[in-house]
Amino acid sequence: QVCPRLRTPQLPIWLCSITGRHGVLFGTDSLLLSDWKTERVFHLYFYNGQQEQTKTAHLTIDTHSHHWEEDRSEDPSSPGKRHPSVEMAIRTKWAGATVSWNGTDPFF
Repeated sequence: QVCPRLRTPQLPIWLCSITGRHGVLFGTDSLLLSDWKTERVFHLYFYNGQQEQTKTAHLTIDTHSHHWEEDRSEDPSSPGKRHPSVEMAIRTKWAGATVSWNGTDPFF
């Protein structure tokens, strides 16, 4: 039998399989599960346990960013426009969100 806390977590947590590697994307704000207003700007953390990741990545998610503020001078297919797989996974839940890596070099 599964414990009720495992069926309904108190904090937001997602197990991810990104490009064949497993990781955990989680938040520390329980309101993210129950109050849609907290989905404006919030923090998530990503950890995959791989050797190249020395600490948990702290990500800031902004779901109300404006796509038209992006640099239009760059070709959308250029390498500078490609986004890390972690960001693309986040956008499956929050379409159009911008992700700040807060000083960590993006990986995946």
